[in-house]
Amino acid sequence: MIELLAVLSASAAAGLRIALPLLVIGLLQTDLWSRVPFLSRFSPQIVIGVLVSWSLFEIFASQKILGQRILQLIQLLFSPFVGAMMGLAIAEATHVEPHLFWIIAIVSGLLALVLQLVQTGLFYRLRGLPIWVILGQDILCVFLVIFAFDAPQQGGLIALLLLWLAIRISKEWYRWYAQQGQRGERNPRRYKREPD
Repeated sequence: MIELLAVLSASAAAGLRIALPLLVIGLLQTDLWSRVPFLSRFSPQIVIGVLVSWSLFEIFASQKILGQRILQLIQLLFSPFVGAMMGLAIAEATHVEPHLFWIIAIVSGLLALVLQLVQTGLFYRLRGLPIWVILGQDILCVFLVIFAFDAPQQGGLIALLLLWLAIRISKEWYRWYAQQGQRGERNPRRYKREPD
């Protein structure tokens, strides 16, 4: 159970950012990214260079609306893969049974995707995220990765809380769209027919 909470904590971090949790997980381990799938094939110098560059891009691009829009699209595409990688890395570090790796990869990827979908919806609903929200995401992302190693119970509970908030927000969106649809049916638009 503790291992599952650690996996949820790491995959929730991947649902907030892409490069930053991978960078933190590499810096926390003594063997840089040797347990992270796909990244273990490359030289640590190359991986750290790419992750540092992408993390800086995430930080600076999120200051502008256009940068946030580009980041949302990229994170939406890659968050399931990064979530699965993070989950598998934590599962291997905590010595989970290998036959559970496929389930862990699927659950981790789906959790990261759900959290990223909600962030994307919030971005388009609010027409941009405030700076304090972006800063909070970065801080929470780092803490979730640290909690995955040092305090998996707390990290897992935070991840479950984020999932609960995502479900609540999606229900509110569904209710709002349903009310908009009912209002549209009550007040149909009447178009004047132009003469032929």
